[in-house]
Amino acid sequence: MYGTSLPLLLSGCAASVFSPVGPVGAAERTILLDSLAIMLAIVVPTIAATLAFAWWFRASNKRARRLPDWSYSGELELIVWSIPALVILFLGGIAWISAHELDPAQPLAGDGAPLEVEVIALDWKWLFLYPQQGIASVNRMVVPTKVPLQLRITSASVFNAFFVPRVGSQVYAMNGMVSRLNLQVDKAGTYAGLSSHFSGDGFSGMSFELQAVSADEFAAWSAKTRTAGKTLDPASYKELLRQSQNIAPYTYAALQPGLFNAVVRRELPPGEGPPADAASAAAQP
Repeated sequence: MYGTSLPLLLSGCAASVFSPVGPVGAAERTILLDSLAIMLAIVVPTIAATLAFAWWFRASNKRARRLPDWSYSGELELIVWSIPALVILFLGGIAWISAHELDPAQPLAGDGAPLEVEVIALDWKWLFLYPQQGIASVNRMVVPTKVPLQLRITSASVFNAFFVPRVGSQVYAMNGMVSRLNLQVDKAGTYAGLSSHFSGDGFSGMSFELQAVSADEFAAWSAKTRTAGKTLDPASYKELLRQSQNIAPYTYAALQPGLFNAVVRRELPPGEGPPADAASAAAQP
């Protein structure tokens, strides 16, 4: 029974932060495990002491010494306050150090020149721009393995959040602002990315694929993408702005330079939101 159920229990771990595929995700897993160990250092003894006290001071134990008029003990106060203080000190130290070492804007050292990717959160889909390759992709992010990724992230609509659990570091996407995120994927494969902040009706389907391939495969994908498809310019971008849900991944063969900056500076209009008739219908009782 246990032999058949254990794989089912562990099957969900394959897409979790505890099975990282890059240096950022691995460092974040270490922080989580260290924090868990520090907290267990007080939780486990506390639970054990509670059970021991309940057993020792049970009504049938005549050997238990009861002190109903006891009010203060300096030694006990020292223990009660020093252990939580040490736990907070250790957890605070881990948070302080990791906040600097895992700064999302800090570049990573990897193989070859970094790949620049510009990410725009739309309603309810993700747009990935490759300025160096001059192409774009919707709901699929293709990257080479073991190459530093320099992401610039914004939102063309409401507040959102970019997150690939197995790669690491959730970062917010905000209209009119740019968030910087540096990542790296060391293992080839397809990994689930998602919006980790509620953003409206289509939030549940606002996911994307991160495909990590070899450098040669990435070059071949870029070349193939440039051979077919539309050009992403202001006109096609305005079409893309329309709210849509559960969109299958597709690509653009060409990308107008400066499109991302135009979105950030609001030279291109933000998302229009739901149509007026839907808003009025929702307002009716």
